[in-house]
Amino acid sequence: MYFEYGDMEVEYLKKKDKKLAEAIEKIGPIEREVDTDLFSSVVHHIVGQQISTAAQKTIWNRMNSSLGEINVETINSASPDELQSNGITFRKADYIKDFARKVYTGEFDILSIENKSDEEIIEELVKLKGIGLWTAEMILIFGLQRKNVFSFGDLAIHRGLRMLYRHRKITEELFEKYRRRYSPYGSVASLYIWAISGGAIPEMKDCAPKKIVKKK
Repeated sequence: MYFEYGDMEVEYLKKKDKKLAEAIEKIGPIEREVDTDLFSSVVHHIVGQQISTAAQKTIWNRMNSSLGEINVETINSASPDELQSNGITFRKADYIKDFARKVYTGEFDILSIENKSDEEIIEELVKLKGIGLWTAEMILIFGLQRKNVFSFGDLAIHRGLRMLYRHRKITEELFEKYRRRYSPYGSVASLYIWAISGGAIPEMKDCAPKKIVKKK
């Protein structure tokens, strides 16, 4: 399943921003996979922290193969060592086990999450061990398919903005200007900014000043 958006969101963004409109025309539709099972999505995003997308995919496939399915029961039944054997760190295994325990006991009410606002969901998610603001925002997009998430903590978003608008630096004030411009479809804008950051439009280059390495 891919993140759901269509002509309405795209046309809105194109009308709001000429440069983004040109980029959207060049890139075309974007298909980004989502995991709409919230429990699985949280585990998936913990697994993916601070590793490459390829590594995340490899580990995720191993976990699904070894556990059969990623759910409260299979995670609770697995030992930390069993989880680690799939390629994750002890710390991530601890985060995942703690999350499964809280869902099982009802300390984290996973069934009520979808009825909450983005801000309320983030507030709940960041109470979990191992979940910070950025991870919570990614869960909003790729787990719950919320349409208006534009993450200041995402370095690839910063890079894509610099490339698209030829900025040398993205300040918080400048970022907020774009967040407001893209609202209420910040998540859709994110898909295109990520694509730009990843080189979808080869002629766009990062305008950040190069770091000068001092020779000793």
